[in-house]
Amino acid sequence: MERFVVIGAGQAGAQAVASLRAEGFEGALTLVGDEPFAPYQRPPLSKAYLSGAMERERLFLKPEAFYREAHCELLLGESVAAIERRDATRVRLSDGRALPYDKLLLATGSRVRRCTIPGCDLPGIFYLRSIADVDAMRQHFVSGARLAVVGAGYIGLEVAAVARKLGLEVTVFETLDRVMARAVSKPLSEFYERVHRDAGVRFHFNTPVEGFEGVGKLEAIRAGGQRHIAELALVGIGILPNVELAQEAGLTCNDGIVVDRHCACTSDAAIFAAGDCTQHTGRDGKSVRLECVQNAIDQAKHAAFAMVGKPVPYREVPWFWSDQYDLKLQIAGLAWPGDQLVMRGNPEARKFAVFHLRNGAVAAVEALNAAPEYMIGRKLIAEGATVSPERLADCAIPMKNVV
Repeated sequence: MERFVVIGAGQAGAQAVASLRAEGFEGALTLVGDEPFAPYQRPPLSKAYLSGAMERERLFLKPEAFYREAHCELLLGESVAAIERRDATRVRLSDGRALPYDKLLLATGSRVRRCTIPGCDLPGIFYLRSIADVDAMRQHFVSGARLAVVGAGYIGLEVAAVARKLGLEVTVFETLDRVMARAVSKPLSEFYERVHRDAGVRFHFNTPVEGFEGVGKLEAIRAGGQRHIAELALVGIGILPNVELAQEAGLTCNDGIVVDRHCACTSDAAIFAAGDCTQHTGRDGKSVRLECVQNAIDQAKHAAFAMVGKPVPYREVPWFWSDQYDLKLQIAGLAWPGDQLVMRGNPEARKFAVFHLRNGAVAAVEALNAAPEYMIGRKLIAEGATVSPERLADCAIPMKNVV
């Protein structure tokens, strides 16, 4: 009987289990995860779970019964020490046990990038990636507390929005000159900065944090040559792919585990990879590593197809989202510098979209409280549709009639 092992009990790992069984795999299946929890959603952690609007039970992707019925062995709270692939194809756990495999899926995900500046180990400094991270942090989210957010990306701003709703004083420090600079266009950045400022968030741009200060706990942040009082800090300066196991096993890695055009197989024909930890060739021909739920789900499906001998080329349109205050931002496609930007709608109405045109075709769309623009924009990206900028910008023309 064939034995498949999946390392990583996150979104990709859970999807792989479901897809492998759906595609007819009947062999032994084991899912290994280093957290004590079955696979759960991460996006709500910085939003509904942090605010208390979502209970822990609602985070889990599948009920426990799913894994029993799928005959999937769960090894939770277990870390993998090594992949032994040359003489004996097996996974070595940190407690010394060995799991033999015929095929192996690496869904090892990513981890937060940690700062190394003076005082970074003081109590009161938090990162946000897991249930445990949020549980440790939110007990300190009380009205009047002073929170410093290091990094104005998605996580930083989502936490800032929750904190302001709960009555905390919030100051954001960002090394670049605008919010979400790596993720959204300048019009979106300007809009979100106004929204957060209106909610009482303070910003310091082009201001790297130089150090954390305090005696026994965080008391202040040193940034821009000044001292800023803060009892709490949330550090959100990006994530790093978990590729160490793959590298030590001799697999090809380049800012992620390199996978083939099916977004599945690695440089070892018996080892596959999916999710945040991978580097693949996108629709535009560029190598890319994506950090989003969609990519984790779709790559896990493609990995399952390949593992059962039915590989399918990967052509999925990436999509992302962020919830801040009453705003839902939905993004499809990948923007490039130099894209032609077309605004549709009015930011003052808190409902608009920014389309990115490349050689006349829709390459990406950023939709703010604008579901039709997002849905149809995503379809236009998949089709490589060429659209007139004038028609895109004309709100008198319904989105379904733009092309």
